[in-house]
Amino acid sequence: MTDDVQHHAPADSFPRQYARTLRYTVGQPRSFAVAPDGSRVLFLRSRSGTDRANLLWTLDVADGTETVLADPAALLDGGAEDLSPAERARRERSREGSAGIVGYALDATAELAAFALSGRLFAAGPAAGARELPAAGPLLDPRPSPDGRWIAYPTTGGALRVIAADGTGDRALAEPEAAGVTWGQAEFIAQEEMDRDRGHWWSPGSDALLVARADDAPVRRWWIADPANPERTPAEVAYPAAGTPNAEVTLWLLGLDGSRTEVVWDRVAHPYLARVHWSAGGPPLLLVQARDQRSQQLLAVDPGTGTTTELLTERDPAWLELFNGVPAWTPDGRLVRIGDESGHRALYVGEAERTDDTLHLRAVLSVDATDVLCLAGAGEGAADQTPGLTGLYRVPLDGSAPVLVHRGAALDAVRGGGVTVLSSAAPDRAGRRAEVLREGAEPLVVTSYAETPVLTARPLFRLASKRRIPAAVLLPTGYDRDRDGLLPVLMDPYGGPHAALVVQAHNAFLTSQWFADQGFAVVVADGRGTPGRSPAWEKAIAHDFAGVTLADQVEALQALAAEFPLDLGRVAIRGWSYGGYLSALAVLRRPDVFHAAVAGAPVTDWRLYDTHYTERYLGHPGERPEVYDANSLIADAAKLERPLMIVHGLADDNVVAAHTLRLSSALLAAGRPHTVLPLSGVTHMTPQEQVAENLLLLQVDFLKRSLGM
Repeated sequence: MTDDVQHHAPADSFPRQYARTLRYTVGQPRSFAVAPDGSRVLFLRSRSGTDRANLLWTLDVADGTETVLADPAALLDGGAEDLSPAERARRERSREGSAGIVGYALDATAELAAFALSGRLFAAGPAAGARELPAAGPLLDPRPSPDGRWIAYPTTGGALRVIAADGTGDRALAEPEAAGVTWGQAEFIAQEEMDRDRGHWWSPGSDALLVARADDAPVRRWWIADPANPERTPAEVAYPAAGTPNAEVTLWLLGLDGSRTEVVWDRVAHPYLARVHWSAGGPPLLLVQARDQRSQQLLAVDPGTGTTTELLTERDPAWLELFNGVPAWTPDGRLVRIGDESGHRALYVGEAERTDDTLHLRAVLSVDATDVLCLAGAGEGAADQTPGLTGLYRVPLDGSAPVLVHRGAALDAVRGGGVTVLSSAAPDRAGRRAEVLREGAEPLVVTSYAETPVLTARPLFRLASKRRIPAAVLLPTGYDRDRDGLLPVLMDPYGGPHAALVVQAHNAFLTSQWFADQGFAVVVADGRGTPGRSPAWEKAIAHDFAGVTLADQVEALQALAAEFPLDLGRVAIRGWSYGGYLSALAVLRRPDVFHAAVAGAPVTDWRLYDTHYTERYLGHPGERPEVYDANSLIADAAKLERPLMIVHGLADDNVVAAHTLRLSSALLAAGRPHTVLPLSGVTHMTPQEQVAENLLLLQVDFLKRSLGM
């Protein structure tokens, strides 16, 4: 049996350790897969809590032995990785900060794993070991056929190629007809906003693929310069800002025999290719969305002709969410999906709704012949509304009640052959624990090399105000109210769509606890618009980011002050991305409540953010210009009367630095003093160790000075 081993160097400061370990994720096992016979578990993990290079490992389920299947250092003969610009962009989209093997794909038996390393193709298996195949690189995202005979891979030049698993027969199935055309890759919007990171799917019979073709010629070009290195040519980025054209995406059936058939649907009405599913349970499934995301269609594809048949059209007056793992088929041919039409977020199998309002469905993880394995939070009808918990459930296909497998935070699971790998976090232990659950045997714990944090987070969870806003409060270690009195407050939100920070997980609150230990009472609140509670809660922000999300931060703060030692005369706020937007918004529009702010990578003009995200919530800027004006910050510049620090990576191609520069220019024009911290060469992720460490130190210094601490 393996151990859950963790280490730390006591001399480390938290900011340094936090930065060096990529927020304590380095050395943690991840990306699990289970062989269908349940004999082996595959996963990625580095050799230590500070080594960012992941290896591919296998775990023998019978005895818990862990074995290296592929070591990038050996495969590259000790050389450094050489990442193509396309691979760097792909990792930025997925917020991937590690190195080495960052992803892999398997055949149906899990005997063949394929992965890219430095743009080269490698294959590995328990019998043959790891080896390089003579593919035409640089390449991305290789995927074996279900029968293990072939590997399909896109190249950075835009082609989709296939090679035999023995390294013979490498050839192109499709090549770009013009600059900006790619075959087999997910376009920017799919990766950044739809959570679709792939662009090719094998048929169950291994004789054909569904392949996305993306042409970014219609997309407007932006240029991102490196001002610290003026001799470098600015990077050209095809960025589909709100109201501007997207890439043109089509889908094709490509046979290994050279045949090519276009999949046909009404791309004018539903241009977004959001999901593709191809399994033995039925014909290929597509989920396509309208540009305004208020309607979408589930389509079945005829593999012989490329024609599509409508299975279901869904509509919502606000928008329709996308979910991982659906649509899908059960092995006996029933459609599995998640929908909001009953007023709560439910799981549907065929025509039947299989969950009620006590559950709020989050994702489907696996579908087999007996049940659907899924993640769900507590719905509005649940008796227990403890904030920050998610449940792993088995929903039987025979119509019986859902079965709770595990309740916790940061849950994920994969399964096969009666074996389930469960990853979870808890507030009373550091990091994530990965357990191999076996029928009739004790669980195995997969070894973690992640470092143990040098501090302990102590979040106090609450449902704040009559609105029951999920919140956590963190006080300084050793705080005594009689001795220390009221504390200056630091609001530490994200506060927007697609990310909940109030979760029952220790490591989620480490940064907040560190700020608390500098003398703050830190408040983290997930107001309306954050996920995990109900469709109505999430969609309350339609056309109104600014009003709703800011109001809920204020409401949570004031409600918590009745219980906790919060000095409402000294309140600061900090955040990154949407949290940065919310922080700047707070001091601009509610200076009566907020007395200082640090805004990291803030969106300041929603016309500069991308189509799929922004138009989902605010509509099309050409149709609703007043909504964009009301939710952007530039026009509020003259209102600034509180200290504001704006931090932005100059290489950010998601929230580009123009957001900060335009707000700063407006503040300067209005004569409003402020601080701008430009980060040369830094993207939206800030993975650089020195940058991440010093950012924390600079923020706390600014906030203390601003609040007179």
